[in-house]
Amino acid sequence: MTSTLEPKDPPQANGDCGQPAGPEHFLRPEGTAVDLVVLESRANAKGVREEDALLENGSQSNESDDTSTERGPEPPSPLKETSFSIGLQVLFPFLLAGFGTVAAGMVLDIVQHWDVFKQVTEVFILVPALLGLKGNLEMTLASRLSTAANIGQMDSHKELWKMVTGNMALIQVQATVVGFLASIAAVVFGWIPDGHFSMDHAVLLCASSVATAFIASLVLGMIMIGVIIGSKKMGINPDNVATPIAASLGDLITLALLSGISWGLYKELESRAYVNPLVCAFFLSLLPIWIIIARRNSATREVLYSGWEPVIIAMAISSVGGLILDRTVSDPNFAGMAVFTPVINGVGGNLVAVQASRISTYLHMSGEPGEGPGTAPRKCPSPCSTFCSSDVNSRSARVLFLLVVPGHLVFLYTIHSMQGGHTTLTLIFIVFYMTAALLQVLILLYIADWMVHWMWGRHLDPDNFSIPYLTALGDLIGTGLLALSFHVLWLIGDRDSDVGD
Repeated sequence: MTSTLEPKDPPQANGDCGQPAGPEHFLRPEGTAVDLVVLESRANAKGVREEDALLENGSQSNESDDTSTERGPEPPSPLKETSFSIGLQVLFPFLLAGFGTVAAGMVLDIVQHWDVFKQVTEVFILVPALLGLKGNLEMTLASRLSTAANIGQMDSHKELWKMVTGNMALIQVQATVVGFLASIAAVVFGWIPDGHFSMDHAVLLCASSVATAFIASLVLGMIMIGVIIGSKKMGINPDNVATPIAASLGDLITLALLSGISWGLYKELESRAYVNPLVCAFFLSLLPIWIIIARRNSATREVLYSGWEPVIIAMAISSVGGLILDRTVSDPNFAGMAVFTPVINGVGGNLVAVQASRISTYLHMSGEPGEGPGTAPRKCPSPCSTFCSSDVNSRSARVLFLLVVPGHLVFLYTIHSMQGGHTTLTLIFIVFYMTAALLQVLILLYIADWMVHWMWGRHLDPDNFSIPYLTALGDLIGTGLLALSFHVLWLIGDRDSDVGD
């Protein structure tokens, strides 16, 4: 005890045990050994917590050591991700999502010859609106739950159950309402050109749309919850995998459900016409139950009241893209465009959803919407700050942008090998297609950087508001650029590609 309290020989106090020089200011006449042990213990505890951090969401980890050690069970600033780790985590879900869009395109190519699609052509109008639900609802749910998992709001079983039940009830409300509105839009758009209205067809569209939206959201919501919980336990950033997986399954499941349900209800139309209104009334009657559950949950109460504007506007934006698709594909010269549209729109929407979710998580680390680094109203950022800075969100934007070309090459080869759309992939076609895809993702990533910060500065949660707009813009921009590419190819005489056959 006497030797440890000797403060008079500084060189010997630090050199024998390999301790770094210069801690003389920690030595006091009494309690020296205790101070050193406590400091070392705190340092070790901090290191363990840093190694256990799930992911890095963009935080620059500049807080003091004292702050990070006093938070107890709350997760500290996560570890920084490298470009390689971001790309590695995103790559598999990105490819899975792309193959999902390819499969959806192939399914649409098959079911378009079914009787229900021939006799009730308004079903085609439902396709872009219902497929857009993955951006409006499922991908928003994935982003919201990813953020909650990253900031420690799903650590306990009680918090997890509360978050799951509230969000599942919320998306059932949104899916039912959006499905009903989409059916009304389909009836109106089908009635205006022809001037013909069929009540049986209108009820069929309503029942098919509402049932498809409800079941698809229920299935995809449960899958998203499992993916996010599993990602957290495996130490993978949920922001990198949840939204692409939602997108990969969303198009295929929704289109398969719409085709099957509409076909089954069409068969019942002749013998038991009352089945269609009963199906529609059943799903609409469940609305009060989901509303009550969502209202009782503080995590979803605000979204229940304020989250309708982006969902409805996004549906309208997607409908404009659907109108472009309908006008373009109706020309026999450009009929081959249909099989590529879900792919280019799906890839763009998937990548921008990942980026928006990551930026939102980064901002949530600083507090509630309107607090922290995104508080001040933000003007349009420069392209250099979005893509060329050393910030982690800029790094992820570069990684996501670099995935476009190799990803689309794989998807184009898959479509070609399956003879989808009866297309021949010429060099000039691939150049124009890749140009459209790169320009689409470039615009979307830039808009995401501005939009997420802009919404945050106005006290709006980007998880609830940004992704519906961004995925809908992805549909509009992707369809527009692809249609423009097909028109230019036709004008310059690249008929050898057989894009219209």
